[in-house]
Amino acid sequence: MTQPTITSERDASGNQVRISGELLTQSLQTVERDFAAVQPCGGKVVFDLSGIEALDTGGAWLVADLGRRFTSIGATLEFQGVKPAHATLIDTVTRSIPDKPGKLEEPRGFLDWVAHVGQGTFGAWKDTLSILEFLGLTLHRLFRTLVMPWRLRKAALVTHMEETGVKALPIVALMGFLIGVVLAFQGATQLKQFGAEIFVVELISISILRELGILLTAIIVAGRSGSAFTASIGSMKVQEEIDAMRTLGLDPIEVLVIPRVLALLIMLPILGFVADMAGLFGGALMSWIDLGVSPGMFVTRLKENTDVWQLAVGLIKAPFFALVIGVIACWQALQVKGSAQSVGQRTTASVVQSIFMVIAIDALFSIFFSEIGI
Repeated sequence: MTQPTITSERDASGNQVRISGELLTQSLQTVERDFAAVQPCGGKVVFDLSGIEALDTGGAWLVADLGRRFTSIGATLEFQGVKPAHATLIDTVTRSIPDKPGKLEEPRGFLDWVAHVGQGTFGAWKDTLSILEFLGLTLHRLFRTLVMPWRLRKAALVTHMEETGVKALPIVALMGFLIGVVLAFQGATQLKQFGAEIFVVELISISILRELGILLTAIIVAGRSGSAFTASIGSMKVQEEIDAMRTLGLDPIEVLVIPRVLALLIMLPILGFVADMAGLFGGALMSWIDLGVSPGMFVTRLKENTDVWQLAVGLIKAPFFALVIGVIACWQALQVKGSAQSVGQRTTASVVQSIFMVIAIDALFSIFFSEIGI
């Protein structure tokens, strides 16, 4: 590789700058200081580039930046011996250099902070209205699909039921089993102090059937399936596949959102029931091992002191959780703005918002059932 060189001299015809060698990015470090040391001057300046053997974007930037330094003080540039390809590259880079350098952001004052808070509040309000509009649109398409079932894409529905439900069964069952084990172990530790070990059955059954089983299942589904919905539809948005659907006269809500939401509405109650049964099994096993409560005694006390409403209270929440997870995941996906980074950001926001809304709705249900005495 021929090392690049630069010389600057003044003669009777004016100033002349000669650049030669292979002006490539990997060799620029040897000549950057020489370029910086050239003192710009006014008048006519001739850039002799006939000695340049190779040029890439990095080298073109050095030449363009040097030319900008000369023209900034009123000099007139003339290029000699430059190859057409090199001239095109230098011209493109010159036009791409910003006229004014960017300024560092100044420290924010109180008024700037107030403005930032106001913008954030207004943005949150717009997002709230947008997601409520999307919820209404989804409910309308869902109702229309139930009235006209032939519009439903059954293959897509079955596929999403498998992805969100069948493939999630092992992790949901394991989670429920471990929650039952932990509740039995922790409950036994406390109840032994009062000689009330037998009440561990009520502790396990009510906690799992009424709250923990369906709540933790919904959180797992939000993290597993909700993120998958956002990522897949968001990728389609980036690749303009959703625009292509609209061009073909297809409704993205009906094609993409309804099968996913319906799959969650069907599978989340089933997953919640599986988590409840696994939790009771884990609690019964741990009670037998740690407290000596036999399986027969556990089942007897479960029948005597736990009515079916404890299970119903948990499963009633499942469709609401499923609707919230599906709507938030798909809405976030449709907000993606044309980049892979946006897909990642929206996927993270989808999981966070879904889990927050699931917990908030669970709290509201708890207050509601408490007020009506269930």
